[in-house]
This record gives sequence, structure tokens and C-alpha cells, in this order.
Amino acid sequence: MTQGFGAMVLRCAAGIIAPLLLLLAAGCSNASDSPAADAAPPAPLFYEIASADGSVEGWMVGTIHALPAFVPWRTPAIDTAVTNADLLVVEIAALGDGTTIARTFAGLATSPGLPPLEDRLPPDLRPRLAALLARGNFAAGEFAATETWAAALTLARIDATGDPAHGVDRALIAEFKGRRVRELEGARAQLAIFDRLPEAQQRAMLAAVVKDSAAVARDPERLQRAWLAGDAAIIEAATREGVLADPAVREALLTARNRRWAAALGSLLAEAPRPLIAVGTAHLVGREGLAALLEARGYRIRRIP
Repeated sequence: MTQGFGAMVLRCAAGIIAPLLLLLAAGCSNASDSPAADAAPPAPLFYEIASADGSVEGWMVGTIHALPAFVPWRTPAIDTAVTNADLLVVEIAALGDGTTIARTFAGLATSPGLPPLEDRLPPDLRPRLAALLARGNFAAGEFAATETWAAALTLARIDATGDPAHGVDRALIAEFKGRRVRELEGARAQLAIFDRLPEAQQRAMLAAVVKDSAAVARDPERLQRAWLAGDAAIIEAATREGVLADPAVREALLTARNRRWAAALGSLLAEAPRPLIAVGTAHLVGREGLAALLEARGYRIRRIP
């Protein structure tokens, strides 16, 4: 018995991008686990943003978009920023509107007359695709009208851990109820980035998901652990692996967005209100990350544990 594309869309409506991109943009998962009793104190990437004279202009936290229930991730510094910030900046403000997101996803993801999913992969990956479909209780025919990017995101969530209902971005949006919440993209614009990818890049995404599926199944919590520990080295390495190993895909999904966001955030930071900026952690790290891009604009970026 298969779950069907329509049911999959509804289950994924709480988020957008699947586990391989969990630190990049809104995630989609259906599992929930309890935290380990001996877990180290949380230390997500969190930064103070100051002007050249040292005046604090805002804060920036790297999010993960799906977590198991009851995982502690708040730190005293994050709590202070939540209290003191004048507004929240997120990728998508309406994460709670699952019906609209599902409708948007289905509208962009569906096209008639597509080749079978296995024909969109190199022959050597087709056995892995069959194994992944079986593990996710999917039949290959369910993707007959599903565009390749959407199939890749759907398959990537099969071995996910965590639940987008407990994602950091959702929790912060709830904290800012009654205060301003500004979005950098919105669900349609974020999904449209995938939809505009040339078919060659979409197939590269699909191939990466299928190729890496066995490793993800063996350790699905790797990126979650790195996020909780604030391990910038592992997070940065992840921005060059899997789906993001293809230079064109990485440019579209990560670096081009970082440049657009840095420009928008630079204008926002120049205004009086002090924002708490909460975006996928992968957007913060490395020479092309938001921390470095904002530093290049003259801001002092200081990590706070």
C-alpha cells in the first residue's frame, strides 16, 4: 500500500526542503525521537551583529527546520536576543499555513508527460532508487507527473529524523507573536528556485539524493548533531556535499541567495530596529556565508556561545 503523492504533499506541507538541505532551508520530516540523556549543552551558531563603532545592530541565529520533540536548543544568549529584538527575520513567515504551502508545492511540482523516475537517473543508480522507494513505501509510478526537483526532495525525507513542528524557525515565529516578522523569500519564491532549475541540475539533485541515501539511512542525525553543537566545520563541509556538490545547484540554492539576503539585510540593519535574523545554518558559514558577507559590508560579527 503506497502513501500517494497527494498524501506526501500534505505531510510535507509544514516545510519545504528535505533533510540533505535541512540546514539550508525549511525542512520536511515525519519522525520524532527523544533527546539523549547525556547530550552536551546546546550551542547553535549564534552571532551578535555590531556596527563599526561597536553598537549592537542585531543578532543572527542559524536554524534547523526539523527537530525531535523535547530537544533543548535555546541558550541564554538566544533568549536575550529574543527578548531584545524589535523584529524577527525568517525565510518563510507563514510556515503554519500548511494548506497554502501544500497547494503551492503541488502546483509547481506537477507536470504531465514526464519520463519514468528511473529513466531520469543513470542506470547504475536505479537499484538504489528501487530500494529507497521501497523503504519509503512509494511506487515509482507515483512520480510519473512529479517534476524531478520535487521527487528529489520527497525522497530525501524518507530517512529523516525530527519534525518540522518542532523546527527552530517555527518556535521563534511563535515567540514573536504580536511583534513584527519579516520574511526574506516566502514559500512560493523558495519553491520557485527549485522549479526554475534546468532539468540537468534537477537530475543532479535526484542522483545525489539516491546515491547518498544509504549513508543518510545509517546516520540520519549527523547534521542535527552538528547543528546542536554549532560545529561550523561540519556544517560548511555539508554545503559542498550531496545535492550541493553540483556547482550550479549550489549557486542557485545557497550562494546566490546569500548574496541577495546580505543586500537586503544590510539595508535592514542600517535602519533603527534591531532584528533577530533566523535562517538555515548553512547560510551562515564559510567565505560565501552571511556572516562573512555582512563583515564585508563593515559589520562586526561575533559568535556568542
